[in-house]
Amino acid sequence: MSSLSAFAPVSSPSFLSHRSLSLSRAIGFPRSRIRNRLSRNNLRCSYSAANLQEEYAGDAIEVAAEVKTERVVVLGGNGFVGSAICRAAVSKGIEAVSLSRSGRPSYSDSWVDQVTWMTGDVFYARWDEVLVGATAVVSTIGGFGTDEQMKRINGEANITAVNAAKEYGVPKFILISVHDYNLPSFFLSSGYFTGKREAESEVLSKYPNSGVVLRPGFIYGKRRVNGYEVPLDLVGEPLDKFLQATENLVRPLKSLPASDLLLAPPVSVDDVAWATIDAILDDDVFGVFTIEQIKEAAAKVRV
Repeated sequence: MSSLSAFAPVSSPSFLSHRSLSLSRAIGFPRSRIRNRLSRNNLRCSYSAANLQEEYAGDAIEVAAEVKTERVVVLGGNGFVGSAICRAAVSKGIEAVSLSRSGRPSYSDSWVDQVTWMTGDVFYARWDEVLVGATAVVSTIGGFGTDEQMKRINGEANITAVNAAKEYGVPKFILISVHDYNLPSFFLSSGYFTGKREAESEVLSKYPNSGVVLRPGFIYGKRRVNGYEVPLDLVGEPLDKFLQATENLVRPLKSLPASDLLLAPPVSVDDVAWATIDAILDDDVFGVFTIEQIKEAAAKVRV
């Protein structure tokens, strides 16, 4: 590799963020890896995509090692949202591990064989086996039932996972949560919503600079249930387009109590997955993401 000593230092952290993004788009390598290389080697502002390609091409083994260092553990990875995240991850060259009570999914798609499927419950998981080498944990855990069941599934299970990841030293945690609906307080006090919000607080507390909370509303796509495919996109996609087209007309109605039940835009399962991938790859991404922000994040990395 050529000497880097003649290059002047980069000017600021803001340059690193902007330049690493443009170079990532130009040559197709993860932004966080490029940003680390710019910072580590003290490269000048005029450093180009061609320069960086030459640097990478000078050591093919190092390139391969850097590109393949991401390893994500997806909790509930064989579910509707979890499987979409696993599929998107492997398409980006990210090593994906799924932990769920039912293990490997029954269907077979080409991407399924590229995921490591583990069977287990977060309350009894052998985290030293599950989290080895993980650079991020994504939790899609959630469900309905009695109030106590919902608190345990949506809250306690996720909190257990956050603490396990933190104690093991995993640098990033991403939680798939729920939209902040403008429902009456007695609805929001149910175990479903209180559990989700408690889990959110745990993520943002334990991972203040790298924790990510995605808050989608109704998620649509093709969902597999007991061997059958349920085409939720037949409802969600037209509704999403309708709400986009009539945004100016419906905006005044959004202040009405419970209006979110009808007016909160649906989100495709692929958008949730790609927004998750963006959070995994970009070290600058953290905090709470609304429906619109999820779609914006997805657009950055969607293929």
